[in-house]
Amino acid sequence: MTTSRFQRLCEIVARLRAPDGCPWDREQTHESLLPGLLEEAYEVVGAVRAGDELNLREELGDLLLLIVMQSQIAREAGQFGIDDVLEGVSEKLVRRHPHIFATSDARDTGAVLKQWEAIKRDEKKNTRARYLDDLPTALPALMRAQKVQNKVARVNFDWSDLGPVLAKVDEELAEAKAAFLAGDEEAISDELGDLLFAVVNLARKSNLHAETTLQAATDKFVARFHQLEEELRAQGKQLGEVGLKELDAIWDRVKESAR
Repeated sequence: MTTSRFQRLCEIVARLRAPDGCPWDREQTHESLLPGLLEEAYEVVGAVRAGDELNLREELGDLLLLIVMQSQIAREAGQFGIDDVLEGVSEKLVRRHPHIFATSDARDTGAVLKQWEAIKRDEKKNTRARYLDDLPTALPALMRAQKVQNKVARVNFDWSDLGPVLAKVDEELAEAKAAFLAGDEEAISDELGDLLFAVVNLARKSNLHAETTLQAATDKFVARFHQLEEELRAQGKQLGEVGLKELDAIWDRVKESAR
């Protein structure tokens, strides 16, 4: 049943892209679909975080549609089709899971990840590709930083405990402060970047995802600011008409009420 439904989706997309198909669908290119692809991926994330099962099903469908559309565009250009995409990912999964499909004895997550990276390196040993070349540059900055750190950790470029990581955060914070005191704009940008990278590493070593951790902190700030705004309204006041001292006092009450 799954195969026939997937085939139907592929046939619908091909029909939309046909010479007598939908004008909008026919105009789409790999590039034009990228904003929608990113948006749909984030909407999947939002549905998962909200625990919204029905919306998750719909958003996964929207994301799958764009994958099929990208594959259809490639097929029309004589490059590859959805069958090639499916075959490639299936072969890769089997090849990179020898502990399931072959004789490897890797069992815990750490061993499996090290094995995965070793297989990837072996796949590219006859190319000039470098170890970090396959990391997508379009990832959100925090996510990309953590993926870089995770990846180099798998080849032993990592501290063994939190101590040096915390020290590195302190070091980068001190360097950022020095750059601010010196008024050196280029150094400020550079040192703030280093500080953010070090904080991401601290999150990683604490088994946290920097992206979701910051998202949670932002959500908390938004919720508290909503409460602040409601309190202002209850007093007959508006944002923009009240000074920082009064806003800080309300903010402190909001924080206290959340404890």
